[in-house]
Amino acid sequence: MELDLGIEQEVVQVLLPIPAAKAYSYSVPKGMNLAPGDFVQVPLGPRKIASVVWDVLDDTDAKPVDPNKLRSVEQKFDCPRLAEPVRRFIDWVSNYTVSPPGMVLRSVLRAPGALDPETPLAGLRYLGGEPERLTDARRRVLEILGEQPGLAWTRSGLAHAAGTGTSVIDGLVKQGLFENVLIPPPPVVVQPDPTHGLDGIALNSDQTEAAAHLVAKVNERSFNTILLDGVTGSGKTEVYFEAIAAALEQGKQVLILLPEIALTATFLDRFEARFSAPPAPWHSDIAPKLRERVWRQVATGQVRVVAGARSSLFLPFENLGLIIVDEEHDTAFKQEDRFFYNARDMAVVRASIGDFTCVLASATPSIESRVNAQSGRYAHVEMKQRHGAAVLPNLETIDLRKDPPPRGKFLSPVLTDAMQAAVGRGEQALLFLNRRGYAPLTLCRVCGFRFECHNCSAWLVEHRFRNQLQCHHCGHAEPVPEACSNCGTLDHLVACGPGVERLAEEVDELFPDARIVVLSSDMFGGVARLRIELEAIAKGEADIIIGTQLVAKGHNFPLMTCVGVVDADLGLANGDPRAAERTFQLLSQVTGRAGRAGGESIGLLQTYAPDHPVIAAIASGDRDAFYEREIALRQQAGLPPFSRLVALIISATDKREAQNHAQNLKNSAPKSAEVMLLGPAEAPMSLVRGRFRFRLLVHTQRSFDVQSYVRSWIAQGPKERGSVRVQIDVDPQSFL
Repeated sequence: MELDLGIEQEVVQVLLPIPAAKAYSYSVPKGMNLAPGDFVQVPLGPRKIASVVWDVLDDTDAKPVDPNKLRSVEQKFDCPRLAEPVRRFIDWVSNYTVSPPGMVLRSVLRAPGALDPETPLAGLRYLGGEPERLTDARRRVLEILGEQPGLAWTRSGLAHAAGTGTSVIDGLVKQGLFENVLIPPPPVVVQPDPTHGLDGIALNSDQTEAAAHLVAKVNERSFNTILLDGVTGSGKTEVYFEAIAAALEQGKQVLILLPEIALTATFLDRFEARFSAPPAPWHSDIAPKLRERVWRQVATGQVRVVAGARSSLFLPFENLGLIIVDEEHDTAFKQEDRFFYNARDMAVVRASIGDFTCVLASATPSIESRVNAQSGRYAHVEMKQRHGAAVLPNLETIDLRKDPPPRGKFLSPVLTDAMQAAVGRGEQALLFLNRRGYAPLTLCRVCGFRFECHNCSAWLVEHRFRNQLQCHHCGHAEPVPEACSNCGTLDHLVACGPGVERLAEEVDELFPDARIVVLSSDMFGGVARLRIELEAIAKGEADIIIGTQLVAKGHNFPLMTCVGVVDADLGLANGDPRAAERTFQLLSQVTGRAGRAGGESIGLLQTYAPDHPVIAAIASGDRDAFYEREIALRQQAGLPPFSRLVALIISATDKREAQNHAQNLKNSAPKSAEVMLLGPAEAPMSLVRGRFRFRLLVHTQRSFDVQSYVRSWIAQGPKERGSVRVQIDVDPQSFL
């Protein structure tokens, strides 16, 4: 219900997309009707900012505000209100992440141009009658008009439909056969049809049972979370498509969260085949104008389904009724910029607030999700058989102590023999190495100097294709020098260790006639080029694929029968408490690319530690044993999800300044027997983008209100001064 604030109320609380702790009070001009959720423009200093009315003040407020002392709301946008569940979600995320609510709102206001209505198109409507002279082109135009009488057309649209030029249309307009009309802007995507494509669906027994469970939960129209836990290639996408169809039949909107932009194009095609229309995309790579149109049509309800990256969780859905989080274990769902949040966990919260279903899908679920399923917080739907003719690959380890690569090389003869056999049969082989570039380190043989970034505590990675040394943390790049910058010696620089480019060089020597494709996030052409390459691989236009973790994320390569993991030990050699889990997930996903079209396939893991529990679990195919062991270890050590962690990252452009603030912050921490405070310690990545970093870690039991503790601590602790900045990361995923 709108309130005539020009008469009864004169003050509103407006939330601005700035790092302020609360909403600001503004007076309301007479005649302007405002209610919570309205989008408005307000002054802030010399600027004018798009914001949202968060509350209405009335005479019963404890401290009434004099409207005469306030600046006034300048404009109310002609835009649907921000729905109440979205506003509650913003407040919840702000409280949980210990972030200013305005910073969360900023994620909603990602397309300020969408607050104004879309401009109608200039159109024409046929009035009837015949032209003075009937040419073939004019006859075709009249035939098109006769097929859909009364329909308004754009000039170019009518000309295209009739197979003629716009000059023909202009000639008919001059003869008075049309009237000028305004046409509503076309939808970003047409409405999906939940009944389309049903004839082409042939679900196996696992899929049928899982789909029935999901559809039943969606039809309950109440909050629940389902972990859809299926082996790679089991057809989870087709299963949750049925849940999407059920939500669409209820008139609800649907959000599908995907971890990688590169996955979006393939997914859109699969979705369109099932529902006759693609979902609307939402990620950082879409054009600004399309971003505005998607945002606006989500707010009006015209867009029914969105497939996007983690930021799509903050779109202003008018009637959201289902969220799918695909590859829910993926670390790409964790944001570590502006404010820190995990989109997977926030999706569950959004479903709870909206009272609908959230589906978490993965072949290698996160430990948190597995524990929630075991405890009964989530429903657990398992799919243990691959779809169609697909069978899981035979997994084996290559003990590099017994079968090492030739000197100066990185591929064991055991692996190259398997690749040769696959390529010889006209099949594909995949090599996985989670290192971009040519080599992770360049040094001087004479003086031992190592090339490192001036802005970060990281080695510069050689990219030989670009002839550059590059930092993968801040983006700094410089040409590969001919001489050592320390001692000046010429031609004595050596690349240490392999990256995917160096691996491609070795493979090219071994397989000179093979078609080789390198997939990496920093390849020339960006996402568009990556999509073309993925499509070519799926069509069989490559023999050997060499890639980083991009190749592990949901791709379907029908001809892939041999997968080789070049360095299976890579992710295990650090102190990250999630190292074992992440390595298991990544290697399981990579080896799962093989055998999707049926027949024999093989996955080979090169390792110096074949008896390591993670490597052994992957090779044996006993993932349940891995989860049982890892969950038991977490519980025994008191690590998440059996406890709570909050990281505080203190950074400054001066190292002493950062260290002193970190120590003073620790000294000001409230005393509590329920809190273990660790640090301050210099971060493993101690320098990033020119800022020195120290970390504090708060460890508590799950029942402890750690957000209130941290909020109180920050309020009474030393204030940020100079270049000092304090970031709060609740439930940290990275410890670098």
